[in-house]
Amino acid sequence: MYGRAVSDGPERACLAIADVSGYTGYLAGVELDHAQDILADVMGTIVEAMAPFRFSKLEGDAAFTYLPGDAIDGSMLQDTIEATYVAFRLRLRNIQQASTCECNACTRIPTLDLKFVVHHGQIAKQQMLGTEELVGADVILVHRLLKNRIAEATGVGAYAYYTQATLDAASVAPVEQGLIEHHEETDVAGVVVGWVRDLEAHWQAELARPRREISPESLLREFTWEAPTPPPVTWEYLTSPALRPQWDLTITRFDEETEGGRRGVGTTNHCLHGEDAVREDILDWRPPHYWMMQGFAASIPGEPGMYISDELEALPDGGTRVRTRVGKIEEYAIDADTIAELGSQFAEEAGVAIARLQQLLGEVADSLPPSQVEPPASAGRYLTDPVA
Repeated sequence: MYGRAVSDGPERACLAIADVSGYTGYLAGVELDHAQDILADVMGTIVEAMAPFRFSKLEGDAAFTYLPGDAIDGSMLQDTIEATYVAFRLRLRNIQQASTCECNACTRIPTLDLKFVVHHGQIAKQQMLGTEELVGADVILVHRLLKNRIAEATGVGAYAYYTQATLDAASVAPVEQGLIEHHEETDVAGVVVGWVRDLEAHWQAELARPRREISPESLLREFTWEAPTPPPVTWEYLTSPALRPQWDLTITRFDEETEGGRRGVGTTNHCLHGEDAVREDILDWRPPHYWMMQGFAASIPGEPGMYISDELEALPDGGTRVRTRVGKIEEYAIDADTIAELGSQFAEEAGVAIARLQQLLGEVADSLPPSQVEPPASAGRYLTDPVA
């Protein structure tokens, strides 16, 4: 059976494989129906969290995804990988808490973990047996890199391994961002230079980090709106300095200052709105679900600043519900009339920008290619049909 090309020719893409580690050993002596349901459950969680990466196919206990493009937003790439790992760990914890089953498959859930291999290179697409397949030397390479010596060499078991080609495409300075250098010998590309992110350390840091929220006493306005795109895509358009000017048409220039080149807590944005300059300081950053910042009119000294937060929730239809909140900064003494004026002004300006964003995300949703494959759905037997 021969494959049929489905694209005009080779293209550049970021290839990412999320591999559930420990699953082979986990299967030994466990109840297969529950083990299969749990794997399908966590695979669904992984694929959903990996958007805007496109799901190519399920390869046993691994999900193969890709994102077309010559260049990558380095912060968005790492946020996506790390947020997927957090979603995976949370899902395992929730399954344990929700199930009363004491079978081996359910009690051994904590032995499962997750690792990623990410590579940027050239791909081509072919139709094979009715489904789209990615082919090319770089597709082979990213799969070869799944079998590696990272755990032995670094002591890191749950990791993201980014090849140097990936970081070059993403303009990431690995040393500044705390990644660990690791070289891997392969039979298809010789020695591959790459960099490791410790995901267990990230998970522990997320558990320990307190959440910043707008207090009820500071709240000026709160409103809820919906987008037709999933939370990771909606998050990207909400927060990316390259994308925000596409829907907030008052922005004439947007400059970003990051710590170590990574967007997040401590990042400062400088937005120029005509002759008015606004400074935004990010106070909390939990992609793709929540962020909070404080904004000041930098061109008007002494002008009261505001807190702004967005909380994103996945909808059953694949869209996102966003709760936007705005509050006054406590140290500013603001009278009631000024508070009312600030709240009304923000609501009016935000309403125009959000309407434009909803329109833009509608166009994005329409342009996304339909998925040719879906991860298998879990029957949930580990919750509904306990094994004695």
